[in-house]
Amino acid sequence: MKRAGATLVVAAIALPLVWALLSSLSPEARLARPTAFVPGALTAEHYRALFAERDFWTPIRNSLVVAATTTALCVTIGALAAYALARLRFRGRDLVLGAMLAVGMFPQVALVSPLFLLLRALGLLNTYPGLVLPYFTFALPVTVWLLVSYFRQLPPDVEEAALVDGASRLRVLREIVLPMAMPGVATSAVLTFIYCWNELLLALSFTTGPERATVPVAVALFRSEHQVPWGQIFAATVVSTVPVVALVLAFQRRIVAGLTAGSIR
Repeated sequence: MKRAGATLVVAAIALPLVWALLSSLSPEARLARPTAFVPGALTAEHYRALFAERDFWTPIRNSLVVAATTTALCVTIGALAAYALARLRFRGRDLVLGAMLAVGMFPQVALVSPLFLLLRALGLLNTYPGLVLPYFTFALPVTVWLLVSYFRQLPPDVEEAALVDGASRLRVLREIVLPMAMPGVATSAVLTFIYCWNELLLALSFTTGPERATVPVAVALFRSEHQVPWGQIFAATVVSTVPVVALVLAFQRRIVAGLTAGSIR
């Protein structure tokens, strides 16, 4: 029963991916028919048009720059904040954690207008910093909460011994805590990267030209007034899924260990 259930879950997850892959390799005329899912003549025309006609490399580069920069900032600053919240005792610690959780749960659509006006006043519209800063604001609370949970699962004895020997808190974090907490750090980094890679609302609102459009924005703008290029959309979906799948496969063991480390106390 367990094996059958697992097979059904895997099939349900894989079916849309297989459908997208076959559709991206099917001629455009077949995609308008109900039998488009049935394998037939395959073509790479949609992929050629994606990169030769639409310059899809630019959105991929933009997404990589924004997602990687945001992830690096969130992991670096989030690790410092999470370690302080997990190990140091100070008044208002729970209030800080609650405030960060509230920020992370606040609906993005309610902040689009004020953020747009702020970024326009700062001259950051249609720039990398104009996307990194909002992404960082929404992704940091999740990173901090995940790392606080993981840091609290680590035994404090080794840290206390290093502090007694004269090591600073920063050195303890860098040389002792982070190596032990790599599954949690990897989980936070992967989740942050995936969030930034897939985000559409903020990217669509704060980019005004194709030179800074991310992958979701570029795919959303594929549709023209008279037709929808489904083949190119499916091809873009497959291409944009590859980096995420590769990242998850590369860190799958650390991600599983980080997600099963225990509950937040």
